[in-house]
Amino acid sequence: MAEGDVTLDTSDVDKWVGKPIIFAEFWDPCNATDIRRWVQAMDYANPLHWDENFARNSKFGGIVAPQSFTVAMDYGHGCHPSCVGKIPGSHLIFAGEEWWFYGTPVRPGDKLTQERSFAGYKLSDTAFAGPTMFADGDTVHRNQHGSLVAKERATSIRYLVDEAAKRKVYDKENRAPKLWTKEELDEVAKLRLEWIKSGRDGISPRFADVKVGDKLPRRVIGPHSRVTFALECRAHRQNIWGTWRWNVPEGVHDPATEDAGFGEDMTYDFEARKIDPRHGDGLFHGPSSGHINAEKGEKVGMGGVYGYGSSMNAWHVDTIAYWAGHDGYIWHSKTQFRSPAFEGDVTYVDCEVIDKKETSEFGMPVVVVQSKMTTQDGSTILKGTATVSLPV
Repeated sequence: MAEGDVTLDTSDVDKWVGKPIIFAEFWDPCNATDIRRWVQAMDYANPLHWDENFARNSKFGGIVAPQSFTVAMDYGHGCHPSCVGKIPGSHLIFAGEEWWFYGTPVRPGDKLTQERSFAGYKLSDTAFAGPTMFADGDTVHRNQHGSLVAKERATSIRYLVDEAAKRKVYDKENRAPKLWTKEELDEVAKLRLEWIKSGRDGISPRFADVKVGDKLPRRVIGPHSRVTFALECRAHRQNIWGTWRWNVPEGVHDPATEDAGFGEDMTYDFEARKIDPRHGDGLFHGPSSGHINAEKGEKVGMGGVYGYGSSMNAWHVDTIAYWAGHDGYIWHSKTQFRSPAFEGDVTYVDCEVIDKKETSEFGMPVVVVQSKMTTQDGSTILKGTATVSLPV
């Protein structure tokens, strides 16, 4: 329990700490269109991931997925293992992601399987919602050959809806969506195109040439809208009707389908889903439907529609990977989300090299790149780092 007049009931959460959970698996391998859909939704115009002719002429010999795509091969946007157990009157938003990659790319025809577990939680008091749970969930990804692809630790924020509504940190009256002039949009489009051109050829910087303090080309994403949020949702393979199944081992109990304490209009109806698949697709129904439904977003203390944490993490990974080029690779990435991307905002991504290591635990020289995402008014919404190998 958290201290004070308002408390979180964690009794149903405690029993899942350290246990394997969330047994869901996709029916089918991914294909090139899945990858193209992902980079389109993330506005990541790297031709290696969508242009067949360009990709065939690259070292990869064809379309290959960006490292950020791994989360789209998983059930639950990566955060589901951090959300188990019932907390009455609660909701969840994403707080950050930590990834370890193991040098195995995802290609069309691959099928990933996952091992998921609940790592535990901490309680804190936040200005947003008072007593708040920061919960960690782990996912290990392997491909059809058993090769280790990645591990993710996702951190979610679980909070009491009524308390967040009282505090009105994201109250809609305080932040109406910005209306952009043509001149402003032209500037956004110019910066976006400059960034696309900056890494299009995939030429990697040399480790010896990179210096601490080097800044990466600035990226801009947006303006964000209900349309862009919907496209991001649909790019996750789990949100396409009928793509996944439960595969709970015999004799194992899985809390995935149990009531997590969300509001009645913010939960999946798995029985109704058997007839009407909208009830399980995450856009029209379920805890993530507030991302495009303003009324639901207001009910959970977000003041209206808002973006996805998994998308923010992808912007971080993709931006750094684009600079690293075809011969670069991200071995570790960690992000902390300070605020969602809200409707009407743009996101600026600024990155800087903050460290160089001749030797590393990855067996090669690496650089550490720090990222920061801000809105048009300078508000910080994400901070992150990535450890990257480059050709020597």
